[in-house]
Amino acid sequence: MSTSKTFQAVIYCRVSSAAQMRKGDGLVSQETRCRDYARAKGYEVAEVFRDEGASGGMIDRPAMQAMLAFLKSRRKHKTHIVLIDDISRLARGVEAHLQLRTAISAAGGKLESPSIEFGDDSDSMLVENLLASVSQHQRQKNAEQTRNRMEARVRNGYWAFSPPLGYRYGKLDGHSGRVLIPEQPLAGIIQEALQSYADGRLDSQAEVQRFLQSQPLFPKNKHGAVHPQRVPVLLSQALYAGYLTVKEWSIHRQPAKHEPLISFETFLRIQDRLEGKALAPVRTDTNTDFPLRGFVTCASCGHPLTAYWAKGRSKHYPYYSCYQRDCVDSRKSTGKAELEGAFSDLLDRITPSAETLGVAKIMFEDLWDARAVHAKERAKKAEKDIQKIERKIAQLLTRILETDNPTLIRTYEGELHKLEERKHLLAEQAARKASPNKPFEECFRTALAFLENPRKLWDSGQINDQRKLIKLTFAGKLAYHREKGFRTAKTTLPFKVLEEISADDSNMARPRGFEPLTPRLGIWYSIQLSYGRTSVCHM
Repeated sequence: MSTSKTFQAVIYCRVSSAAQMRKGDGLVSQETRCRDYARAKGYEVAEVFRDEGASGGMIDRPAMQAMLAFLKSRRKHKTHIVLIDDISRLARGVEAHLQLRTAISAAGGKLESPSIEFGDDSDSMLVENLLASVSQHQRQKNAEQTRNRMEARVRNGYWAFSPPLGYRYGKLDGHSGRVLIPEQPLAGIIQEALQSYADGRLDSQAEVQRFLQSQPLFPKNKHGAVHPQRVPVLLSQALYAGYLTVKEWSIHRQPAKHEPLISFETFLRIQDRLEGKALAPVRTDTNTDFPLRGFVTCASCGHPLTAYWAKGRSKHYPYYSCYQRDCVDSRKSTGKAELEGAFSDLLDRITPSAETLGVAKIMFEDLWDARAVHAKERAKKAEKDIQKIERKIAQLLTRILETDNPTLIRTYEGELHKLEERKHLLAEQAARKASPNKPFEECFRTALAFLENPRKLWDSGQINDQRKLIKLTFAGKLAYHREKGFRTAKTTLPFKVLEEISADDSNMARPRGFEPLTPRLGIWYSIQLSYGRTSVCHM
């Protein structure tokens, strides 16, 4: 009859990345080796603890803590053998190794491995510490090599971190490794938000947030909302303009190889708007009930009208009202239907005729052709300016190398960044083709459709479309009088020009001499040229 004692064992496995699973040193292979060792030693495996995605430099790992708790709960009854496949699976740092070794011993465990023989004598401890030091060196070396490879890839124009919202990693011909690729339709949503903010169609970060909130396909948080802090992150992300920035590697707006969503010029306009402007809070009461809220003012005092629901006997009624105490129309309400009906009539009055739109289309085509000629001239000038900037950059680099003064170095680096930005902007302008990629009809189809029927956006009932219509049509707030209706409204330039086109221009005197025409007269001469009245057009 055998009197040999059967020891109970626990197995601890750890991997720090998915790559280790693919290379064959994953959790399953570690467990198999430990089970084979336990079988050969006659150990009974009581539990298996697995840490996946846990760094070897960490001590506080979920499975490790669970194993220590298990050992402590059984410490009074018997000592357990703790099996690890290799010393690096316990830890990849000398300090972490010693702390875990002590914690396992204190919990009633005895460390063993099929790869190394642990012991308490000085020679065994020396070998163990040396192996732990080697493991730590390998971990640090791997991290260093990974960092160097990532930095080199970024300097070559490729993003090496998690893709930003609106992009995904993919393979493209002509590129080594993975490259950022726009992920539609999310990329299109972000592109519209960025461009609209740069152009002023979205006045504030709060409006950008509202726009993103209205997009069903834009990701929301667990509360179903777009967090306000996501907006400045999107607006300040140079990746969307095709440039890479990594401060810890001193990489400042390095031209990237991926396809940008916006131009660098648009990105700079966004940054100009962001400087010194705090994040505006979003109004929680902006909804489809009152699309004119904030755009209509009291004609008597100039303050914005308040929109609200008043409770009646059986239901609620919508009103617009002025609440300024010293106003003659204070607390005198106007029904929503009446005020918004007057606004609809206003839109009808400024809608141009078909004949006027026909003239405007010819005018736009003339301007389109003129812009194409000017684009070639600007491209040539931009190339010359780039050469001048490159000479200045070379001079600054020489000064940086020649000085040891930290203040001067920071000053020169600041100037260097400004010159680099200017160079990127000019290079982008020079790269633009003299003629657009798309024909005139395709580029202006949306604009002409809007000018033909601006009320279409108003009748859509979509709050974002309605508020966009107001901004595109009117140059300021709309003053409303309870008895006289809307005062004369200031329209935006396109509608103002269309109004002048439709007016009688028979009494306009033709300019004489060689002085250049004002922009407005230049537009008039384009119109007259379209009718064949003149032979020369000045822009």
